[in-house]
Amino acid sequence: MSKGHLKYVHVIVVVLSLAMNPLLIPEAYIIGAQPLCSQLVGLSQGQKKLCQLYQDHMQYIGEGAKTGIRECQYQFRHRRWNCSTVDNSSVFGRVMQIGSRETAFTYAISAAGVVNAVSRACREGELSSCGCSRAARPKDLPRDWLWGGCGDNLNYGYRFSREFVDAREREKSFPKGSHENARLLMNLHNNEAGRRIVSDLAHVSCKCHGVSGSCSLKTCWLQLADFRKVGDALKEKYDSAVAMKLNSRGKLVQMHSRFNPPTNHDLVYIEQSPDYCLKNQSTGSLGTVGRLCNKTSEGMDGCELMCCGRGYDQYKAQIVERCHCKFHWCCYVKCKRCTKIVDQFVCK
Repeated sequence: MSKGHLKYVHVIVVVLSLAMNPLLIPEAYIIGAQPLCSQLVGLSQGQKKLCQLYQDHMQYIGEGAKTGIRECQYQFRHRRWNCSTVDNSSVFGRVMQIGSRETAFTYAISAAGVVNAVSRACREGELSSCGCSRAARPKDLPRDWLWGGCGDNLNYGYRFSREFVDAREREKSFPKGSHENARLLMNLHNNEAGRRIVSDLAHVSCKCHGVSGSCSLKTCWLQLADFRKVGDALKEKYDSAVAMKLNSRGKLVQMHSRFNPPTNHDLVYIEQSPDYCLKNQSTGSLGTVGRLCNKTSEGMDGCELMCCGRGYDQYKAQIVERCHCKFHWCCYVKCKRCTKIVDQFVCK
């Protein structure tokens, strides 16, 4: 792999490694900014400066990245590529070296996770440089409703994510016609798409006040959507991701001009996905051997597609689940734990 490849792969590795780094515990902050920031491998000069200036933010960058990883694994749990992490140093392994639509999704969901975590940390008073949202009052909000409850600080989270996550990309320069430059532009585009989706899904939330729940008065604030909705929206963008190429002026343009050009909210990619059917050391594919599949499904989780036509083995498995649940006044549900034998199917 070329040095150029390493440079643009490091960006996502830095952010995601923060999610797994053992330094990210409250006790680590007692020792001061320098030891923490100097021990985080792969930070660019700009990221090191931000780390030192905003040391208390690093924990939430890590938490945001963890949220992104979990959501990625949920969204692709029934796909041949299931967003598996490889180890703490490479996170997603060699798959990230390819400018595919899977890599596009990973960049977008990670950037979105950072926006989400930092915005909420502001609201909860965990960061010294921000607080509750100061978003302008929506024009369509009824006059007698109060605006100004403590909302998620989307504006701050968006700006900080852009500064930190994009820093390494913006500090590097490659020849305009090079593959490295195309990948750099792809990464920046998908980072922004992830942030835009979080922003688009933010909504006004209100609470009623009044005697006996009369709701004679409402207080409203800005609230981020549940992150599952962000994952769902980005999964749709993944399914409709746009193939891109560099033009003579060094800008990314769509590969097929008969389609509408991508917006800032769409995902883009520059290389075809590798074959995820078989394990491949060079591409980083883990393959689907040993994956569970659904014998009755005709979708991607079905044994025919998941196993890539290789067939599957059937075996009996013992599972434990909640059963005989009863509601007790007031107010909890008590269940027993039952064991049952089920058929499971595993790809050959």
